[in-house]
Amino acid sequence: MANTDVDDQKQLKRKAYEKQLRRLQGELCRLQDWVKYKGLRVIVVFEGRDAAGKGGTIRAITERVSPRVFRIVALPAPSDREKNQMYIQRYMRHFPAGGEIAIFDRSWYNRAGVEHVMGFCTDAQYRKFLETCPVAEKYIVDSGIVLIKYWMEVGQKEQQRRFEARLKDPVRQWKLSPMDLESFRRWYEYSRARDKMFEATDTKHAPWYIVRSDDKKRARLNCISHLLSMIPYGHVPREKVKLPRRKHKGAYDDHVSLKGRHYIPGKY
Repeated sequence: MANTDVDDQKQLKRKAYEKQLRRLQGELCRLQDWVKYKGLRVIVVFEGRDAAGKGGTIRAITERVSPRVFRIVALPAPSDREKNQMYIQRYMRHFPAGGEIAIFDRSWYNRAGVEHVMGFCTDAQYRKFLETCPVAEKYIVDSGIVLIKYWMEVGQKEQQRRFEARLKDPVRQWKLSPMDLESFRRWYEYSRARDKMFEATDTKHAPWYIVRSDDKKRARLNCISHLLSMIPYGHVPREKVKLPRRKHKGAYDDHVSLKGRHYIPGKY
């Protein structure tokens, strides 16, 4: 496999990045039409280390498409009631219906990562998850759902640089929780958990795809390009749309009628 470390590549210029992103986002709009037209059901799982670029990649995928088709699922910690349910139950209620793509910003794989490393589940629960997860995913795939799993992999130096940047930036400090700082400290424990997760759940019916993400721009473009390649799509027939003529019966100056209402200050 080619070395894709950020140090070994020239920086991708913003203009070139934006041009390619715009092109790929146009293809995502075509994919969206196809998913609706064919009634496809798609799940895209994003996992990875903290500061690996999951959020930015998901934003790049979803910023030009309909939130009714591309739904982002980012669940909080389980409630007391959810802790007493079947483990995957709270995730299943967000699975897609026909014509939908559900993007999981972290998923049931929390049990193989943070829950295991931080001791939020027992060793027995952890082992049971690794044993049953491939079986559950086989049922998901056999039901006709397209399941695509991405692991965002960032290097130690780049993760540290991003964490330090968040510490200094007031609009990004919210991204650093005590849990993030603890995960930073436990790098190798997370590495071992990742390796065990891959060993148990990187299956033929639901393989993992690793996205090298030291270079955020390249990671986003590569991931979107791969996602498009995973769901064959075609042209959706459309009727030609023409703007209708406005009715002028009962016309009046509707700007004058707003006089005296509360407008926001025009500061910019």
